[in-house]
Amino acid sequence: MKVAVFSTKPYDEQFLSQANQEAHQHELTFLETRLNETTAALAQGYDAVCVFVNDQVDAPVLEKLAEGGTRVIALRCAGFNNVDLKAAERLGMAVVRVPAYSPYAVAEHTVALILTLNRQIHRAYHRIRESNFALDGLLGFDLRGRTVGIIGTGRIGVEVARIMRGFGCRVLGYAHKVHKEAEEVGVEYVPLDELFAESDIITLHCPLTPETHHLIDAEAMAKMKDGVMLINTSRGAIVDTGAVIEGLKSGHIGYLGLDVYEEEGDLFFEDLSNLVLQDDVFARLLTFPNVVITGHQAFFTNDALESIAHTTLGNLSELEQKGQCANEVKP
Repeated sequence: MKVAVFSTKPYDEQFLSQANQEAHQHELTFLETRLNETTAALAQGYDAVCVFVNDQVDAPVLEKLAEGGTRVIALRCAGFNNVDLKAAERLGMAVVRVPAYSPYAVAEHTVALILTLNRQIHRAYHRIRESNFALDGLLGFDLRGRTVGIIGTGRIGVEVARIMRGFGCRVLGYAHKVHKEAEEVGVEYVPLDELFAESDIITLHCPLTPETHHLIDAEAMAKMKDGVMLINTSRGAIVDTGAVIEGLKSGHIGYLGLDVYEEEGDLFFEDLSNLVLQDDVFARLLTFPNVVITGHQAFFTNDALESIAHTTLGNLSELEQKGQCANEVKP
């Protein structure tokens, strides 16, 4: 297929080109720009577009792509909340994704955030560089014996559970359906309110849907323990950022670790170090000493990028050869 790859970074081009050379023969054109209603014209004459988490794939964009001959939307990620699936189906366009690339990458990053916040690694690092060896303000707690609540017990949630059980934690789980593997790892399924009330650490691994949008809001946080640690490596809009800021100000939220942010589209994956930050809400988050934010990098390992590239191109090959794909997403 002739494929326009949007939101391309050097590592995208490296891994996709390598995978294409090894096992596929697609014609790839790499574009640094994000896909939106204006840039959709760049895909004129391409069979497929390859997009990432912050590309805009709503109905107006899909209509422009369809007019230009595009018939496949290939997501090089697991989430598909940025795609209007009903519009794609109406236009006869297939949407394929990478349902699992490396759950270990995201799970390990989740635990890295937990450890960093607990043992104040981010603050200790800067202190030592300034020859400040005082320990005041760096007090942590033993993970062993603590309760970790996991919302969403798919592949990533199970791996987080496996790691936290290794630390000696009790692990509670909440999901729409019970996963046998999660139970085998030692996850105790409980109602959501019980998970909120009993967890010392709550970590989010559910997809963004209308039901999970702002799942963690003021009402939910009121049910949590004082000083709770909240981690989100899933999708930014699952957390109501304004409410969590109030929770941080009051001290009810004791620690916050984010790899995603609900308005990240204007920030993440870009070097803005020479510009004035325009997002006042995000700027407020950066003022808290008990907040650690990374720029949507949980997926960013060599293993994950190799898997993403091979699965993305494999999806295109499968559609081309069979007319259907196991990783196709339907409304």
